[in-house]
Amino acid sequence: TANFSEQVVESFPSDIPTGIYYGWASVGNGDVHKMVLSIGWNPFYKNIKKSVETHIIHTFKEDFYGEILSIVITGYIRPEKNFDSLDALISAIQEDIEEAKRQLDLPEHLKLKEDNFFHLPEGKVVNNR
Repeated sequence: TANFSEQVVESFPSDIPTGIYYGWASVGNGDVHKMVLSIGWNPFYKNIKKSVETHIIHTFKEDFYGEILSIVITGYIRPEKNFDSLDALISAIQEDIEEAKRQLDLPEHLKLKEDNFFHLPEGKVVNNR
């Protein structure tokens, strides 16, 4: 899981509904992987600041702290909600991951994996991200 900095979170359009999204993510200039994205306050943890957390559906061999994370959001799964227990939260996260995998295998989403956005020249930054 990768969390965007407070500065990046504040740069997201304020009218994006909180909730769970899916799409594609790339770390540095690495491969593009499926991802699930949470935008909101994470009511289970009672956050007071809005956060944007990316769960990349891939196992990395090492941490990638300090790397540039590029994402493309392609769809919406559900609104943000609170949970009665940590087990219920974990179960919902697993369901979100499975839904993201199914959706991202559809041709209209799969084609975005190859978008030029993920293949920028070395060191080029777009839109301060």
